[in-house]
Amino acid sequence: MDDLTGFQRDLLYVIAGADQPSGQDVKDEIETYYSAEINHGRLYPNLDTLVNKELVEKGELDRRTNYYAISDDGRRAIEDRRQWERQYVET
Repeated sequence: MDDLTGFQRDLLYVIAGADQPSGQDVKDEIETYYSAEINHGRLYPNLDTLVNKELVEKGELDRRTNYYAISDDGRRAIEDRRQWERQYVET
């Protein structure tokens, strides 16, 4: 996870917290958090990076819509990150 950008980590967390969201669902959630519009040219290459790193799985809902799901490696990466954070920030 140390090689991900903050934006990619945020995408990973959104996907982990949802049930197979579409790219548009992820975009809507990120835009709410960032209070800014996220264009497709920023969103989809970063989602593809998460898929290529095997942190997220990509599937097809229909011919035009993909879904994303957290992989086991993605869940482990999030847990490892949380453990690392806890040494600096107590919850």
